[in-house]
Amino acid sequence: MDFSTLALVLALGLAGPLLAWRRAWRVPIVLGELVAGILFGSTGFGMLDWTDPTFMFLADMGFALVMFVAGTHVPVRDPTVRSALGVGAVRAGTVGVVAAAAGFAVAHWFDTGHGALYAVLIASSSAALVLPIIDSQGLRGRPVLALTAQVAIADTACIVVLPLVIDIGAAGRAALGTLAVIVTAAALFALLRYLERSGLRERVHERSEQRGFALELRISLALLFGLAALATRTHVSIMLAGFAAGLAVAAVGEPRRVARQLFAITEGFLGPLFFVWLGARLNLRDFGAHPTLIALGLALGAAAVLAHVLMRLLGQPIGLATLAAAQVGIPVAAVTVGTELRVLIPGEASALMLGALVTIAAAGVGAAVTARRGAAAG
Repeated sequence: MDFSTLALVLALGLAGPLLAWRRAWRVPIVLGELVAGILFGSTGFGMLDWTDPTFMFLADMGFALVMFVAGTHVPVRDPTVRSALGVGAVRAGTVGVVAAAAGFAVAHWFDTGHGALYAVLIASSSAALVLPIIDSQGLRGRPVLALTAQVAIADTACIVVLPLVIDIGAAGRAALGTLAVIVTAAALFALLRYLERSGLRERVHERSEQRGFALELRISLALLFGLAALATRTHVSIMLAGFAAGLAVAAVGEPRRVARQLFAITEGFLGPLFFVWLGARLNLRDFGAHPTLIALGLALGAAAVLAHVLMRLLGQPIGLATLAAAQVGIPVAAVTVGTELRVLIPGEASALMLGALVTIAAAGVGAAVTARRGAAAG
């Protein structure tokens, strides 16, 4: 990878903001980045070589940061959200039961043998997508608090479970690696809480701001990539490492200055690079050789939306139930890890992303309906 390729990748990343320019369209930024990568990667012009080691490493860094930011978006410190954990847990658990049945049914219909993986995909929600939509639409009220709790629980649970189901044969090894990452993240939380309560972090923050050291950013990145290194050594996806580190920081409270700096690095550079790379590695031409995989992607997306919409029976407004189906992190991780482990059949990665796009489209409709009707106001 050289500077001309890097410049092309970052230029292609601008497709994300361009497609999402109008709020009324409710198009996630990652969609434009994925499409740009598809057009210039394996499916399209072939100008981007996703197998380039430097490109892959930068993409891994971007993936870790994307999941870290997603973890910091989980409102673990919000007492109003904690008060809705009971309702959110019941709905997330019920969706999980429905998703298990639907996942194995879809796997049986398409004879892929990936029922457990599909169940996790169908049950998942994306805090990184849902929470910004809630803020941008100004949605408020107890139903929204319950939705936030439900999404946070589902997102966290699916991220922990995914490494265990994506390769059943290596589930034992994945469980040990997952435990190692979780324990280390818990130790990180304890350390950060000590630094916060002792006042040491505040003193470091003041000196760093006065002298322009950016110490908190440097330390945050060192801790994040250290946890990612542990995940890599223990054969666990860096998705879990990034998300766990984000949760630890969110539980203590992320300084606004660090949040802005991480946002700039992630959304301005490594995040778009990762999604363009992901689009470049997807080969939609496999749909031509395996057209049934188009139906697989649509079935996965429809099953995810239906599993969440059924929560209307438990009192959840249908617009919010549809919004809860939005997913991006889990499908992306499944594609990334599944391709690396060579457990996906040809074209299945594209089918998983197609299913995710179906949920994103449905979530946009659900958010629009909720905003118009004011269903979450009470």
